[in-house]
Amino acid sequence: MKIAITGAAGFIAFHVARALLADGHAVSGMDSFTGHDPDLARQRLALLLEHPEFEFVQLDLSEAADLQDWLTRTAPDVVLHLAAEAGARTSFADPGAYVRANMIGTLHLLEACRVVAPAHLLIASSSSVYGANELPPSAETDRTDFPVSFYAATKSSAESMSHAYSHAFDIPTTCLRLFTVYGPWGRPDMALFTFVRLILEGEPIELYGDGQLMRDFTYVADVVDAVLALIPLTPAPGQAHPASDSLSPVAPWRTVNVAGSQPVLVTELVSAVEASLGTVAEKVLLPRQQGDVVDTHADVGLLTALTGLKLQTPVGEGVAAFVEWHRAHYRV
Repeated sequence: MKIAITGAAGFIAFHVARALLADGHAVSGMDSFTGHDPDLARQRLALLLEHPEFEFVQLDLSEAADLQDWLTRTAPDVVLHLAAEAGARTSFADPGAYVRANMIGTLHLLEACRVVAPAHLLIASSSSVYGANELPPSAETDRTDFPVSFYAATKSSAESMSHAYSHAFDIPTTCLRLFTVYGPWGRPDMALFTFVRLILEGEPIELYGDGQLMRDFTYVADVVDAVLALIPLTPAPGQAHPASDSLSPVAPWRTVNVAGSQPVLVTELVSAVEASLGTVAEKVLLPRQQGDVVDTHADVGLLTALTGLKLQTPVGEGVAAFVEWHRAHYRV
């Protein structure tokens, strides 16, 4: 298959692209290098460019005509929209950037898909869309109309826009609600990356919500397995599906939680880091921050019913793999 990936030099997209190339697919990627660490993104890209079946173009989702030209030239069977402005806590500091990337950028992609008509469009959404849901685990059929961060609001909006386009133009679409993905080559703004860096530098780490926030940490290799399993599962109205399916009654569109469904306290994550580093961290307990939710916990019944997968890399194992990569990559 020919597969187009937006945000190809990003953390999750990089891992997905490598797996697709290893499986024999041709991959065309785009990225704008405007994320949290452009240098790290370029290092990821350099590894992808070593593969003869990978091609790359640098462009921004705001460049609607160039985006259309790229997809028209590529003529992909599948489009993976993994580019985004990420981060719940920082989304109120520059909300315009989140609108431009997650809403206007997604609109431009949907317009392009309207023309090229891929067999399947998969869009990276987020567990943050569940917002103030107080009855975890969160299932795809739960309400998502109470966001507590502006980031969540933009991702929920992107889901709604994709449903409208799926309905109007018959674009088979799956929205992947990703839960706190971590692992090698991860984003430097994420908690795990920050904890490891600060502990190695002998600096204290900050634990928001007094360290009692719970997160459904999901190892990146498990996410890759889920994405690859979902690519051929094209939504279609009226198709047989489990009772828990989020399949739209009027469009070839669904949402799927992608998570390990093994939430742990952030303090447990820190304990795993300390065990891997052989060092005890100095901890500073702070109140919950704007945009934080207390608990993320996915109901993965639909993912398992559709794919047969149950993502189960233990946090301790995943943290150890990240620490090993971090030490080797930064020579610390």
